[in-house]
Amino acid sequence: MALLTDEFSSQELLQAQLQLWHQSLGFFKSVALAIAIDLHIPDAVHRLGGAATLAEILAEAGISPCRLRDLRRVMRVLTVSGGIFTVQRQPTSSEDVVYKLTAASQLLVRDNRSTTMSLLSNVHLMLTACRQCPVSRGMHAWFHQQHDEQEEKTSPFAMAYSGNTVWERADRDAVVFPFDDAMASDTAFLMPIVLKECGEVFRGLDSLVDVAGGLGGAAAAIAAALPELRCTVLDLPQVVAKAPSGTNVQYVAGDMFESIPQANAVLLKWILHDWSDDDCVKILKNCKQAIPSRDAGGKIIIIDMVMGSGPPDIKRMETQVLFDLLIMIINGVERDEQEWKNIFFDAGFKDYKIIPVLGVRSIIELYP
Repeated sequence: MALLTDEFSSQELLQAQLQLWHQSLGFFKSVALAIAIDLHIPDAVHRLGGAATLAEILAEAGISPCRLRDLRRVMRVLTVSGGIFTVQRQPTSSEDVVYKLTAASQLLVRDNRSTTMSLLSNVHLMLTACRQCPVSRGMHAWFHQQHDEQEEKTSPFAMAYSGNTVWERADRDAVVFPFDDAMASDTAFLMPIVLKECGEVFRGLDSLVDVAGGLGGAAAAIAAALPELRCTVLDLPQVVAKAPSGTNVQYVAGDMFESIPQANAVLLKWILHDWSDDDCVKILKNCKQAIPSRDAGGKIIIIDMVMGSGPPDIKRMETQVLFDLLIMIINGVERDEQEWKNIFFDAGFKDYKIIPVLGVRSIIELYP
């Protein structure tokens, strides 16, 4: 049977993936709207004169300041994807944007005495199925938490599933929640495209460590395409224990927060978006210690999302902001270039290159 890469071009396959993700993530449009209604965001903006900065909205709605970045992500969905609010840039203000009511959000205002027209109850009813979803309930409870910024934060996912992390649930309930299978299928889909379109990022290397590489799908694909490249997978002991035998990939049990085996390059495929900025800095510092200087060929290869990169495309933008809301349920973050840059420089790296050729994702080459 012919491979899909033989039948379709890389761009056709990436466009097909975009279509499937865009359709699948449509649920999070409803989640974002339900959160905004539950937190009385339209009311807060209305009381502030119909336009307000995010900090003003947080204070008016009584939301913890710790949620500023996360509420910005919800509002981004409601502007980019939903058109429920609009944004206006304020070049003279310390805040980057002001959020303004639209006709749609005006119809959600509870205390709007200027009109008797309201669709709040109607929309609330239509969101019932969304509100009853465990993840949606977890996100609502999470936004209502009031805690110090330094306090260890649980995730919306854990609040929805009795304190279990996404990885714990994947271990305990693999049939209903096939997380590992989903990650493996993504690797099987993406790596042939990566090697076809961007294989040069791996050429010239003698050794590579795939950090948190699971059962080695990505490393095996790279090793098959470049037999001279020695590939190693680093993952937790319980993951490595399940690794297949008789492959051309070496497996090392360990923890990326502790240390990473020495190699010319480190691969981080779809990993960093799972973690906070501080955690990403820790991981990248360990990566930096594992590789030689740039002059000696050392680099980090990151496959992840760079929000807003690539040519403008509304479906692509919507999919990125919706995926950002999805990853928020495990306290992950999808980042724009400036957010990535801050992490890279905090970790001690000096230069990077973004290659936006993987649909909603990009390859980033990071240099010490």
